[in-house]
Amino acid sequence: MSGLRYVYAICRPFTAAPQAQLTGVAGVPPKLLHHGDLVAVVGDVPEADFAEEPLRAHLEDLDWLSETARAHQRVIDTLTAVCTPLPLRLATVFRDDSGVRVMMEDRHEQFLRTLERLDGRVEWGVKVYAADSGGDEQQAPEGTPGKATTGRDYLRQRRMRNRAHEDLWERAEKFARELHDTLSAYAEETRIHAPQNAALSQAPGRNVLNAAYLVPRAESEGFVELIERTKGEVPGLRVELTGPWAAYSFSGEGA
Repeated sequence: MSGLRYVYAICRPFTAAPQAQLTGVAGVPPKLLHHGDLVAVVGDVPEADFAEEPLRAHLEDLDWLSETARAHQRVIDTLTAVCTPLPLRLATVFRDDSGVRVMMEDRHEQFLRTLERLDGRVEWGVKVYAADSGGDEQQAPEGTPGKATTGRDYLRQRRMRNRAHEDLWERAEKFARELHDTLSAYAEETRIHAPQNAALSQAPGRNVLNAAYLVPRAESEGFVELIERTKGEVPGLRVELTGPWAAYSFSGEGA
């Protein structure tokens, strides 16, 4: 079977071998390709799926894309436990080992600078959500009748509901700004991402903060404890923490 080289990440040499039972993309265990003072973590993938034309078609197939992304992430997560990987873009492929080595030579200095910056650091993701207003539309604010009996009552209750929702979102945005400022003190770098699309993420509520933080491993415990203390601090808000991840948001490589 004709194959290509799939590249997961670039690392500095490390002593821990990939788990024997670990499988990556296309169900193939990853292996290490050493070249000078860098290591590429690679796997064999079929040309029938990963050559330019079939890959373009597969990227439109959400089921295939999701399965491939999960396999890619399994390898990156395993690497993150034993070293500081520089993850490459999903579905980065080369014709053979020689092509991977040429890429490593061409970008050698860039890779070394980035690995130095990321060494001993991990990425944490923090999201803040305000309660979805959908349920609130079905009930009037406290102190008003539960059901409008006239057009005037209906308009008054609607204004009060809208005002209550605006107040919640203002509190959410203020809380998110203050939380971000506090968390930034623990982080060496931060990234503010666009709010998540609720239809795609299916997460309840309105996303008012979607941020990534590059945190030294030694500071991560304090970072997590700070997040835990903020949960439930403001009624109607939800704080979600994910990680630790490889530093996708800070690698400059794209996801």
